[in-house]
Amino acid sequence: MSLPDFNLLVTLDVLLAEGSVARAAQRLGLSPSAMSRALARLRETTGDPLLVRAGRGLVPTPRALELREQVSQLVQDAQVLLRPHQALDLKGLVRTFVLRTSEGFVESFGPALIARVAEEAPGVRLHFVHKSGHDGTPLRDSGVDLETGVVDSTANPEVLTQLLFRDRFIGVVRAGHPLSQGPITTARYAAGRHVYVSRRGRERGQIDDALEALHLTRDVATIVTGFSTAVALAQRSDLIASVPERYTSGLRDGLCSFALPVEVPPFSVAMLWHPRLDADLAHRWLRGCLRQVCGAEQVQSPPP
Repeated sequence: MSLPDFNLLVTLDVLLAEGSVARAAQRLGLSPSAMSRALARLRETTGDPLLVRAGRGLVPTPRALELREQVSQLVQDAQVLLRPHQALDLKGLVRTFVLRTSEGFVESFGPALIARVAEEAPGVRLHFVHKSGHDGTPLRDSGVDLETGVVDSTANPEVLTQLLFRDRFIGVVRAGHPLSQGPITTARYAAGRHVYVSRRGRERGQIDDALEALHLTRDVATIVTGFSTAVALAQRSDLIASVPERYTSGLRDGLCSFALPVEVPPFSVAMLWHPRLDADLAHRWLRGCLRQVCGAEQVQSPPP
């Protein structure tokens, strides 16, 4: 039995990534005619056209879409397997890591992380990009190296997860606010005007459910999309902000913070990354830096 030409895997990976014979040829240093012949061999081998003409470009067939992720992972695994193992030279490392996180996380933990990275690897740059949802596509498609977020049932099972810290919600008001003095009861808390944080546009959350169970309702005066905005509003008004304690640790200087008078479950904040980067020495080092900056518990949950 003749073995298949495994070089075709690399060719197929590049063709599916580029969606163009000319661009794929340029990327692999081949002539367009040579790439066209390689595509013909792939079509013969797989029994599928893989890429078909649509206007001036090529679009993948359903079979090609089915193969794309598997082929990409096989090529990446082979590259890791055949790459010589070398010790990581942090002082000589030149690389940009893209971290997808919220502005509040950057404000609270970014300064310490940037300082740590600069001290150990001055040639490394951190590029923080805004996080707007739980979509794991940027991690899978190489657009993002590392992500932070709350671990919940919607976490993408394709990615690896490691706990950074556990957090809880607390109340925050300006100095001199009525709640900055005396015991904070559920009635006093509910009677105030509140700023509510919702990235998805919801008008109520767990705190409202907890209050409703006690036959109380709070007055939500405004809804914002970020905790740092909520803290800023509480600092300059009589609004009450309910925010994560550790997540906003660097934002609450000069403010009065207090434990919520209602039961709200704590939550876990983790970093997430794609398995293709798990063995990368530089990426491992970065994960270690973030874990230490956040005072992480070293508990890892691989995908099922």
